[in-house]
Amino acid sequence: MREFFLQFGTGGLLLWTVLKVLAITVPLIVSVAFYVLAERKVIGWMHVRHGPQYIGRLFGIGWIQAFADVFKMLFKELIVPSSASPFLYKLAPVLALAPAFAAWAVVPFDDGVVLANVNAGLLALLALTSMGVYGIILAGWASNSKYAILGALRSAAQVISYEIAMGFALVGVLVAAGSMNLSAIVNAQAGNDGFLEFFFVPLFPLFLVYFISGVAETNRAPFDVAEGESEIVAGFHVEYSGSAFAIFFLAEYANMILVSFLAATLFLGGWLSPFQGWLSGGMLAVLAKPGWWWLFAKAGVFAFSFLWFRASFPRYRYDQIMRLGWKVFIPITIAWIFFTAVAAYFNWFVRGA
Repeated sequence: MREFFLQFGTGGLLLWTVLKVLAITVPLIVSVAFYVLAERKVIGWMHVRHGPQYIGRLFGIGWIQAFADVFKMLFKELIVPSSASPFLYKLAPVLALAPAFAAWAVVPFDDGVVLANVNAGLLALLALTSMGVYGIILAGWASNSKYAILGALRSAAQVISYEIAMGFALVGVLVAAGSMNLSAIVNAQAGNDGFLEFFFVPLFPLFLVYFISGVAETNRAPFDVAEGESEIVAGFHVEYSGSAFAIFFLAEYANMILVSFLAATLFLGGWLSPFQGWLSGGMLAVLAKPGWWWLFAKAGVFAFSFLWFRASFPRYRYDQIMRLGWKVFIPITIAWIFFTAVAAYFNWFVRGA
């Protein structure tokens, strides 16, 4: 199909790129809607209640509820506070959403199925995901509200703290895989006897640091002090309503799904089968074949963990969050980078072709 568009020159190439972008963004937006519905249902079940069930009675799960909420927010009036800075107030949601969507460009969904197969994909991810905090800070400042600026300052400190730990965790992956290309990192996990034994287990501490830091980066419970409803009303977006609030909502859940996919890609073999090398014969050999469905299944487990954490753990105090990031995670990642470097030097990691 790509060759068909390329025969029309620059215009065809541009159209092909736009189609690939839409093939990622449209399913992502729909996934966010159903993810919100899943969150409300899962938390409801954990609290021994039903959750949404009336708006769209198919299977009794209220599957249209998420779309009803979206339409409600889109048609509500965007009220700009009189003391706010109008331009920056409206720019902040865009700055929060754009990096959340742009980072998907370097995420591989299968072997060769990626929008931008760049060699510095890992570096691009770190750069893009760290830019989302600018939208949060700008939202707090432009709203000219005490609660909003307090939530923005909390979020800035939290993201900076955990961005360092997350970056160090990815340095360990870079050293083990020998590449910054995400597709090459997945292929480096294709050991002959199963990637779990030779790649995931030695990097397990870095995996824990990365995923927990990802929860903190997205301002999700138990690291949701930036929004802290019981402390500062709603945090940085307390003055937002309508479509602007919906954009912040979309950015947060898109980041949650992104962290889930990245954890599966960087530490659990992406589209590789978890049974690779273990089920080489018989009727179950089909389970050892790689495919995009394995990536989605692994990411689904991590996405469910976000909901589980929210329903299970109380919010950390602000000083506890800072201590965990600076005094626990960063020393662990620095020590484990040294271990990973030694392991890579002695070729302890089995690399695929």
